[in-house]
Amino acid sequence: MHGLRNHRITMKWRGFAFAAAAIAASGAFAATSSAQGKRDFTAADVDFMQGMIIHHAQAVVMSNWAATHGARSDLLVLCKRIGLSQYDEIAVMQHWLEARHEMAPDPLMMRTKHTGAVHDLSPMHMPGMNMGNPPMMMGGMLTPAEMRQLDASHGVAFDRLYLLGMIKHHQGALDMVADLFSKPGSGQQPELFTLATDIDAGQRVEIARMQAMLNSLPSSPAP
Repeated sequence: MHGLRNHRITMKWRGFAFAAAAIAASGAFAATSSAQGKRDFTAADVDFMQGMIIHHAQAVVMSNWAATHGARSDLLVLCKRIGLSQYDEIAVMQHWLEARHEMAPDPLMMRTKHTGAVHDLSPMHMPGMNMGNPPMMMGGMLTPAEMRQLDASHGVAFDRLYLLGMIKHHQGALDMVADLFSKPGSGQQPELFTLATDIDAGQRVEIARMQAMLNSLPSSPAP
C-alpha cells in the first residue's frame, strides 16, 4: 500500500516537473520570439538606406566641385549647404545600418583614413566615388559620362549642368522616399521616418530654388 502511494507521489511530482520544464521551454521560446520581434525595420528600409547613401554621395561629389569650377556666388552657397547636409546624412544612415548589422556602403570612404580623390573600383568608373561591387545606380543619379561632362565644365556652363543634374537628382530622391512609404510596414522606424520625411521636404524646397536659379541663367549660346 505504502509502495503504491509513494509511486503515485513520485509520478505526481514527475508530472509537475515535466509541466515546469514545458513552461520554462515555452518561456524561453517566447523570449526568443520576443527578441526577434524587436526587429524594427523591413528589407525595404535597408534597401532605402543603402541606396540613399550612394545617391547622397554623388550629390556631395557634384556639390564639392562648385568651388573649383567657377560656380556663381548664390549657387556656391547652395552647393555648400547640399554637400554638408548630405554628407552628415550619409553618416546617420551608415550608423543606422551598422547598428542593425546590415551592410553600410562607404562610397566616399568616410570611415577610413583615406585622403584625396576617391577612385571607383567598380566597372562603372564613376568619378569621385566608389560605387561598390556590384555597383548601385539609383534613380536620378548622373551617369559616369554625365559626371565627366560636369567635371569638365566651368562658369555658366557648370552652373547650368549642375542645376539640371541636381534637379533630376533630387527628383530621384523624392521617388525613392515615395517608393519606401508605398511598401506596407516600411518607413515606420522613428529615426528612418524622420530622415526620409526631412529628405522629402528639404529637397522639394531645393528643387524650387534651383529651378529659379536655372531660369535666371543667361540663354545658352547658339550651337
